[in-house]
Amino acid sequence: MSEAVSYTVPGMHCSHCEHAVREELSAVEGVESVDVDLATTLVTVVGTGLDDARLRAAIDEAGYEAA
Repeated sequence: MSEAVSYTVPGMHCSHCEHAVREELSAVEGVESVDVDLATTLVTVVGTGLDDARLRAAIDEAGYEAA
């Protein structure tokens, strides 16, 4: 069964930011989809067996910090 996890990622402000975050999160095991809303800086990840530490690490790898 899929679950959804959302993070606020301050500092995202353009399509490059969105692409970087989406690319890193999509590579995490279990991730099925990633939705990025630049207006609210909200990132929603949908998948199975999602690991909070791995998702936060992926956001960090993209150059941002999950609040």
